[in-house]
Amino acid sequence: MRIAVAYDCLFPWSKGGGERLYRTLAEEFAAAGHEVTYLTRQQWDDQPELDWMDLTVVSHDRHLYDVNGTRTLGPAVRFGRGLFRHLRRNRETYDAVLVSATPATNVLAVRAALAGSAVVIAVDWLEVWRADQWREYAGPFVGGAANVLQRLAIRLSPLATVHSRLVARRLRERGLAAEPVISPGLIDRDGCTEPSLTIPAPPRVVYIGRHIPDKHVESLPAAIAYARREIPDLEATIFGDGPTRDAVRAEVDRLGLGEVVRLPGFVSQDDIDEGLRTAACLVNPSTREGYGLVVVESCAAGTPVVLVDADDNAAVELVDDGVNGHIARSLAPDALGTSIVDVVTAGESMRRTTHAWFTEASRTRTVQATARQIVTRLEQAVAQGHVRA
Repeated sequence: MRIAVAYDCLFPWSKGGGERLYRTLAEEFAAAGHEVTYLTRQQWDDQPELDWMDLTVVSHDRHLYDVNGTRTLGPAVRFGRGLFRHLRRNRETYDAVLVSATPATNVLAVRAALAGSAVVIAVDWLEVWRADQWREYAGPFVGGAANVLQRLAIRLSPLATVHSRLVARRLRERGLAAEPVISPGLIDRDGCTEPSLTIPAPPRVVYIGRHIPDKHVESLPAAIAYARREIPDLEATIFGDGPTRDAVRAEVDRLGLGEVVRLPGFVSQDDIDEGLRTAACLVNPSTREGYGLVVVESCAAGTPVVLVDADDNAAVELVDDGVNGHIARSLAPDALGTSIVDVVTAGESMRRTTHAWFTEASRTRTVQATARQIVTRLEQAVAQGHVRA
């Protein structure tokens, strides 16, 4: 088939779970013999040449977020407009389009451009937000509009793919016409870190990700301080950067943890891999995750995880409590700190069960299996003439 993948970011020029997901899916589609075009915005000075797919730029915004880490409306509208124009001109070029619903304007643009055509459309939903989340994220006016657009995009999703039971449930609750396709998982064994079943001294916890409000990175220093009551030599490395970084640093200073907590910012992939392999546990205090790619990456390294129980956190679906980590009941220092203590003191026994969990999961819950599942559904739809624009 001739497949277009539409997303306004491309790894590694943009870094994140969604970026890695859509690039990997495109790679897998191409490896299976399909002709793949990646529709995105320009994020580079000299356009790269990728021999395994066509790279087509439909917009030119260099930045998607404001200083607070919030996606701004302008780039989303311009990308949607570029997507519409390209697909309108190329209605006969593709057999199928896989479009990310982040943001929802992508879905509206694709449906409008391909209305009445024979192109099969699949919409991939990383997350589905409640109305109050949208208002908190973008304000009453823009957030309210975004919520309406999301509902419309859900009703305009002829074939929906998701990566968690949480997102599948929310799509059904908000009026999705057909049952969503839940992917088996997003584990990429080729990109996983080699496991280590020993823990270097002193024990160290790590965080990996952006510093934005939903990640609650600023809650980590107090949790680490609490855990140090039981594990006095415990240290931490908080990787990444973002608009809440100053708040994180302020908490480190307030608690006198300057010699204990490192804040190296963004680092190389090799440094991240080594950080995971040598950590006693990964702590991710995020309350909003559509999947939780860093969880499986940590488990691949044999490193158990600590997550937070929250209504919008689909990553908890990846943790068997006491096997490959613990789920803290809240962000409170005592709750998060106690879970850190439980995982770190479990030591190498939990590293062994974490590695066993990953070994079993990686047999079936892979991104390659997800790519095959999506391609199979697209092929069926093309052959049957269903799920068309």
